[in-house]
Amino acid sequence: MASRLSAQKRPHRIVSTAPSITETLFALGLGDQVVGVSRFCNFPLSVQKLPKVGTYLTPDAEAIARLAPDLVVLQRTSSELTGRLQVLQIPFIQVPHGTLSDVFTAIELIAKAAAIAERAPILINRIKSDLAAIQAKAKGFSSPRVLVVIDRRPGMLTDFTAVGPGNYLEQLLEIAGGTNVLAKAGLPQYPRISLETVFQSDPDVIVDLSGEQESEADRQASSSRTLALWGQNTQLAAVRKGHVFVGTSNALLVPGPRAPEAAQRLFDYLHGGNFRGSAR
Repeated sequence: MASRLSAQKRPHRIVSTAPSITETLFALGLGDQVVGVSRFCNFPLSVQKLPKVGTYLTPDAEAIARLAPDLVVLQRTSSELTGRLQVLQIPFIQVPHGTLSDVFTAIELIAKAAAIAERAPILINRIKSDLAAIQAKAKGFSSPRVLVVIDRRPGMLTDFTAVGPGNYLEQLLEIAGGTNVLAKAGLPQYPRISLETVFQSDPDVIVDLSGEQESEADRQASSSRTLALWGQNTQLAAVRKGHVFVGTSNALLVPGPRAPEAAQRLFDYLHGGNFRGSAR
């Protein structure tokens, strides 16, 4: 699981290889020790000035080594990088990231590796408390049927990747008081679907989070085009009722300590006062 990592020694030079890891490090008060991040890490804003070590899918072992870290934090999917780090004798840990439970496990593992284990339950309890408050609030509303799109062909309503069963975003959707139209046995966590499937499911609400590799500013700028694209399909109940929303916050795409912010945004989409399609 780790190479030469001592839980007794507090690391002073930490490299993160994914946005969720970076946000967890900062939420635990370890921001001053972070010396390198992935190319897609953009929160908090200060990390944009840090050296980049590739992406979470294609991390650069040599770039990591040049930063002389005493701890590298990886997602558990980074198997190729682990072998390279072992050869380079760079200490590392791997953390999960697919579900809300994984978020809490990652917090515990990172805090332990950084010799600040006592901070983990404080952060976890705060997140759980905030999520419980949103869930309690949602119980006073009906539960709309929701389609959450996380990717599609740019400028077109085709080649969708959507939120299926048993993942982080579906869990937040349930907390916010929604019902996932793709929560069906046998589907993968993030199924590929067609526009025909969208028509067949005919959701009450559509949340479009496509453009994962874009900045929040880019998604905000393109939101009107996205709404216009969906607006052509008046056969859909969500379109007719103005219940199409463009998610512009990266909090919705990063399984981490900003889970309450993401759940609150979903709550606002599902139960907001004016309930009209918009970007936020």
